[in-house]
Amino acid sequence: MIGNARELADSFDLERLTPEFYANPYPTYRALRDNAPVKRLPNGSYFLTRYDDLVTAYKSTKAFSSDKHREFLPKYGDSLLYEHHTTSLVFNDPPAHTRVRRLITGALSPRAIAAMEPDLIRLVDGLLDNIAAKGKVELIEDFASAIPVEVIGNLLDVPHDERGPLRDWSLAILGALEPVISAEQFARGNKAVKDFLAYLETLVERRRSKPGNPERDVLTRLIQGEENGERLTEKELLHNCIFLLNAGHETTTNLIGNGLVTLLRYAEEKQRLISQPDLIKTAVEEMLRFESSNQLGNRMIVEEVELGGIKMPAGTPVTLCIGAANRDPAQFPDPERFDIARTPNRHLAFGTGAHQCAGMALARLEGAIAISRFLSRFPNYALAGEPTRGGRVRFRGFLSVPCIIG
Repeated sequence: MIGNARELADSFDLERLTPEFYANPYPTYRALRDNAPVKRLPNGSYFLTRYDDLVTAYKSTKAFSSDKHREFLPKYGDSLLYEHHTTSLVFNDPPAHTRVRRLITGALSPRAIAAMEPDLIRLVDGLLDNIAAKGKVELIEDFASAIPVEVIGNLLDVPHDERGPLRDWSLAILGALEPVISAEQFARGNKAVKDFLAYLETLVERRRSKPGNPERDVLTRLIQGEENGERLTEKELLHNCIFLLNAGHETTTNLIGNGLVTLLRYAEEKQRLISQPDLIKTAVEEMLRFESSNQLGNRMIVEEVELGGIKMPAGTPVTLCIGAANRDPAQFPDPERFDIARTPNRHLAFGTGAHQCAGMALARLEGAIAISRFLSRFPNYALAGEPTRGGRVRFRGFLSVPCIIG
């Protein structure tokens, strides 16, 4: 077993992943953590798997940069994908990151999120009514993906009859963030950015002429800027609207889908949550840890760093493996055990430090309401076929989960 683990670690290449890895990456992550926690990959970049090393990278913003201009240029060239990913909030350093984040978080205050709860409950209950009428459910299409697209659509006040293309655009753009992409994925991602920008230009024009309430409407807030007169450029505005719709959509879909499937695979914990519904908050945290929606982050080293006795020079790309760090036994006792009452649970599913997810409180609320109400309504739900994974390493989720509701 030790020999196999060393072999797994020695042979690991993020650009040459196997079907077995996509199905279950955690044995490989464990092998890397144990044998090569600061792993140099064939392309010269480094892959980090220890919890403490990820925290160091997240918090050392002067040494580990989030700016992706240099890293993404060889991958995307002079394309719309390049323009999008180098303009969005998540792939920028201060002061650009700070300016955009401040505008967004102002509309995601605890009071604003609390005000969303009644509408979110109505949305979830309506979806559950539709599922009950059918007697079966495609867990992702009928439920998990339908929730965040409505929530983020509401945040930006996108008219309901214009939300149809949002999920496909999101999947195409985020799919192009995979370590290796095909010409087809590249073309699809660029077309999605082009179509998304064209739509947002018309939406922004309408909102400028008829502003919404900036306390609840994030788009109006981004357009109007801050009280001191600071505003986003048109390019920053449009691309960060795309980022908001994408980031809030895919990761929350994965949280709900991963959570409900994990409960099926751990029947005792499922029954425990049914009998103790007040555990839903710690259960959601454990779902985020155990099957992190977002498995990988990226940084660029801007001044020499030493981790685990290995010196990494400036100009070196680094991948932060959230999925591995969230199962690090140095931080989480018995990390391979799924425990819905685990506490403390300082997982890194939302990152930490300056780039910690701005929408994490909203994602937690969506996950808690969706999973608890689904479980209460359909406690005997079961798989009706083998779930289909999304075939991605960065974003871990399902494309399809056929279920019967019992």
